[in-house]
Amino acid sequence: MLKLKQEQKLQQKLSPQQIQYIKLLQLPTLALEQRIKAELESNPLLEEGPEDEEAPLEEGLAEPAEATAASEVSGEATPAAETSGSTEATTSTPEEEVDWEELFNNVDDLYGYKARVDRSDEEEERRELPLPARPSMAEYLREQLVLLKLNETEQLIAEQIIGSIDEDGYLHRSLESIVDDLIFSHGVSVTEADVERVLKQIQRLDPVGIAARDLRECLIVQLEVLPEDTPGRSVALRMLQEAFKDFTMKHFEALKRKLKVSEAELKEAYHLIQHLNPKPGEGDLSPQQNYIIPDFTVTYEDGAFIITLNSRNAPQLRISRRYRQMLEQMLAEKKRGKPHSSFDEETRAFLKNKLESARWFINSINQRRQTMFKVMKAIVELQEDFFKYGEGHLKPMILKDVADRIGMDLSTVSRVVNGKYVQTDFGVYELKYFFSEGLPTESGEEVSNKEVKALIQRMIEEEDKRNPLSDQRIAELLEQQGFKIARRTVTKYREQLGIPVARLRREIVLDGEASS
Repeated sequence: MLKLKQEQKLQQKLSPQQIQYIKLLQLPTLALEQRIKAELESNPLLEEGPEDEEAPLEEGLAEPAEATAASEVSGEATPAAETSGSTEATTSTPEEEVDWEELFNNVDDLYGYKARVDRSDEEEERRELPLPARPSMAEYLREQLVLLKLNETEQLIAEQIIGSIDEDGYLHRSLESIVDDLIFSHGVSVTEADVERVLKQIQRLDPVGIAARDLRECLIVQLEVLPEDTPGRSVALRMLQEAFKDFTMKHFEALKRKLKVSEAELKEAYHLIQHLNPKPGEGDLSPQQNYIIPDFTVTYEDGAFIITLNSRNAPQLRISRRYRQMLEQMLAEKKRGKPHSSFDEETRAFLKNKLESARWFINSINQRRQTMFKVMKAIVELQEDFFKYGEGHLKPMILKDVADRIGMDLSTVSRVVNGKYVQTDFGVYELKYFFSEGLPTESGEEVSNKEVKALIQRMIEEEDKRNPLSDQRIAELLEQQGFKIARRTVTKYREQLGIPVARLRREIVLDGEASS
């Protein structure tokens, strides 16, 4: 039996415009640039360039259709709510035309800091140098096969081996599976010894050690191709072949006993191995590929901070002049009550929808820029000493501190700082770097845990390499400096810094070197 039931409940939903704004807010500079290019390609009414000085179109053409929420978000403030301080999520209509350029050229009153959008070299930034074509590792190895003078069967084996090399440069497939692949794919019957023989030749191509099956084999191959008179080569080979476990565990006394060598000979061999390449498959990044584009630049000049937003984060967008004229013609015909319009209904609907979409996108970009300025200004205010004096002056700060200062939701601040970078007088930092927990000191003040991590790293760098500091000893030294930290906290910070335990930090230091 069917039962009709009526109930009333309150839900918070985001409009399509607000969802678009949230997605744009979390994009880093390069991703935003690609998103804008995609929007320019899909919407003919949208153009890149300064806004025309003509009067804006009348509201009659731009009334948006009733928006339905694309998704339901609970417990999250919307862009409109964050700006006004209200917690109610509403479906916003396209905002009236705002001279954003004038607003952001006079932001001293808005923020209290000098802030600007850097457009001086916008065209220069867009002229990116083309990257040279680089062969892949597999292609590079295949080009060298001609040097090996292989027969037809060996050539097939070499191709199969090269195609089986993983991204790290190692061969993790068994020789048996390679033999099976050759039988099923090419109908060629070979033995594992045949594959092993070709593999040895490939491992001596450039980079040496490629297609090794483990780290030990990779290092041994690199040592074998060195000249026989290389200092430490013979001891290093014996170390890897006869005492590899002691080598990885840095049991230097056991190594001296097993290899029957002096401490100087052991150190010479050990340092030779340290200069080998454990990952020959990892290529070097070119300078054009290995870079970060800062979203902000913060400088301190004449007693004031100047916050500059990267021009790629604040593109100048406008409604196309040609389509604007078409829309104005439609509006004029509508006002005159012309019975036969120059545009059919499908064209009118298309232009109207694309106009709404373009306005929403422009407003979202401008609102994103305003929000980013507010968050960056709050970070500079809370970390003023850092931006003046550099590392060593970072204060404890959490997302809530920034959210409370600018009157926005925590999730909005999180989206702004995620994947964004700022260039300062002391280097380029991710915005997340400025957020850290506080640790109490004996004086009652709180210090950022990043400063404590820097102290731990400095202690380890200056420690006696023959007798590295244990985590307990580091905790004791920190307590002497006024930081009461448990040993397990030191262990956690050390692991976050990527520093191994004391046993693995041991090095061979000769008496003469220790005294110097």
